[in-house]
Formats: sequence, structure tokens, C-alpha cells
Amino acid sequence: MMKNLTQKIFFGFILGILFGILLGSISLPFNFNQKIISTIGFGGDVFLKTIKMLVVPIVFFSLINGVANLNNIGSLGRIGIKSISIYITTTFLAITISLFFANLINPGKALDTNFDTANLEVSDPPSFFDILLNIIPANPFQSLVEGEMLQVIFFAILIGSALSMSKKGGGLKKFFFDFNEIIMKILSIVMIIAPIGIFCLIAKTFATQGLSSILELFKYFFLVIVVLLIHVVFVYLPIVKFIGKISYKKFFVGIKEALLFAFSTSSSSATIPITLECLKKNFAIRQNVASFTVPLGATINMDGTAIMQGVATVFIANLYGIDLFFYDYLSIILTATLASIGTAGVPGVGIIMLGMVLSQVGLPLEGIAIVMGVDRFLDMLRTSVNISGDAMVSIIVNKTEKK
Repeated sequence: MMKNLTQKIFFGFILGILFGILLGSISLPFNFNQKIISTIGFGGDVFLKTIKMLVVPIVFFSLINGVANLNNIGSLGRIGIKSISIYITTTFLAITISLFFANLINPGKALDTNFDTANLEVSDPPSFFDILLNIIPANPFQSLVEGEMLQVIFFAILIGSALSMSKKGGGLKKFFFDFNEIIMKILSIVMIIAPIGIFCLIAKTFATQGLSSILELFKYFFLVIVVLLIHVVFVYLPIVKFIGKISYKKFFVGIKEALLFAFSTSSSSATIPITLECLKKNFAIRQNVASFTVPLGATINMDGTAIMQGVATVFIANLYGIDLFFYDYLSIILTATLASIGTAGVPGVGIIMLGMVLSQVGLPLEGIAIVMGVDRFLDMLRTSVNISGDAMVSIIVNKTEKK
């Protein structure tokens, strides 16, 4: 069934691209173009909202089950330290690599800056201690309602830990296990409409953005894609191959459904259920590992976003003729790494994070308007990179836990 669904999703994906390009290139009478775009946009929103509806309960109940079933609660600490350490290290590497190649290629030197300004309100980047403090929910039920993922993870770990240490928690363990099974059944029902939902999302993107906007900023666009590939090939794949003992082909074949879904939705959070399914079925990742590493990765693993920020910052600095110095680059690395922690894994969040980075080094926020035209396409690619990182960390942590 999973294979058949994958084929349907792929056909929906391809048809969405073709239909979107066709719709964007022709002009129909009576404003039919806009009406069709609104209709397919509604279909995509329905599908995406249905998936997002399940994200918090899936994370909450699967994580409680994973922690509650730990025979040794001390292993949770090991899993957490390993996961967070690898996620932060790869994000640090991602922003550093992107800055290196951006300075090597220097995109933006030849472009005109006569663009409309972006009226975005950008908050200051959070401090390290604020990030740690925000993990603890003031009201855990409010965190569940609002989908504050780090706070949900923290609360679920506490409940799971208490159940694991309790000698009389058998009934509650069964309740959480059964409820988790029900949520996963609901997910399988929702996935029936996935091909239609992905068709709508992709068709709307290509119909509204078109291909001309990409061509105008091709150098910046192409450089981000190249650095994303470099990060996957030279950071993720060697770790998977030499530490995880998994071939490149098996890795990509095993997570192809999650990658396709991530590319279509541009949302790490919405892809959580698919990523969990792929890891458990294709790599035999244990429940207590996957239920921790995947939701955590969707929250703090923003390698693809960090790469975009590095290239975009240099690009915007070049456009306005502003020189960046070593201290500025160091500030960009630290800000992008810290800002990625706790940032929601939803479409478009990278632009807000970019605003944090630009304000930190004194660059004009108007530069955001320049990259927004092609950001939707890059958002798809960098979300796929983020999901690859989540899978890589899950495989490595699972491998080391077996030892």
C-alpha cells in the first residue's frame, strides 16, 4: 500500500508542476486563472491543515510511549545529548560552508536594487538562556494547543519518564499506547488524499511564482542549491555511510516518501509523521529513538535554512555595497545557529529568521524583498535537506544505542 501511495504522490507531484506552469503561462477570460488558483490553493490548504492537525498528538503520544517503554531511563539522557550535539554541529557547519561559498562566488554584484521594500517586523534573536528557558512550558496544555514543539517534547518526556519509573503505571501505559495507535490510523486515512493535496500545493506554487522570477536571481538561487547539495554529500552521506553503515542508495530510497512530502509542503513539522513511518519501516529505527530525534529535529535542525541565510546575507550585502568583516561573519554563524533552535518548522519561517540575521549585522531589511520572489522554491529544497538531516541523526543515534 505504501508503494502504491508513493507512486500516486509522485504522479500528483509531476502533474502539479505541469498544470501550474501551464496555468501560469496562459491567460483565460473572466479571470478564470485566479479562480482556479484560489480553488487549488484551498485544496492544498485543506490537506496541509489536516496533516498539521495530527502533528502535535503524534509527537506527544509517540514520545510518551517511547520514553515510557525505556527499560533504563538513563538512556534518554544519552539519546538527548547525542541528538542535540549532532544537530547543533551540522547547523554550525551548514552556515559556515554557505558563507565560504558565498564569498567565493559573490552573488549579487551585478543586480539592480530597485525592488519594493518588505514591511516585515523582525524581533531580536533570542539569547541562549532565553532559548533554554522557553523549553519549559508555563502551561503545558496551552503549549499543546498552540503547538509549541519544544515545550510539547519537554512535557511528553516528563510524563514518559514518570510512567517508566512508576511501578503502577501499566494501565496508563496501555492508554497512551492505544491512543497512539488510533492517531496513526487517522494518519493512514488522511494520507489517502495526499496525492490530491500535493497536486494542489505544487500547482499553486508554480502557477503563482512562475519561472521568470527564478531566472532574475539565478546566481543566488543556483548557489543556494549547490551549497545544499554540498552539505548533503559531504556532511550527511559520509556520516550515514561510515557510522550508520548504510549505503547512499538505501538511505535515499528509504526516505524518499518523506523527502517528496517535505519538498511539497515546505514544512518539517508537517512531515514528522511521514519521516517516522519511513524510519521505522525501512531502517528499523526503534520507537524510543525515532519518537525523540524526529520531532526534535523538526524543531531545531534547520541546516537548509542556515545555508539560505548565509548565502542571502552575503548576497544582500553585495547588493548594497556593504563590506562584511570577520566579526560580522562570526555573528552571522552564532545568530543563525541559535535562531534555528526552537523555530517552528513551517513554510516561510526562513525569511523571518533571515531578518534576525540581517538586523544582527546591520544590513538593510529591505533586502529581504529581493530574495522573497524565489524563496518558495528554495524553501522546498532546504526543507528536504532538513528532513535528510533528521533521518541521518535518527540512524546514527539508533546505531550507537544498539552498541
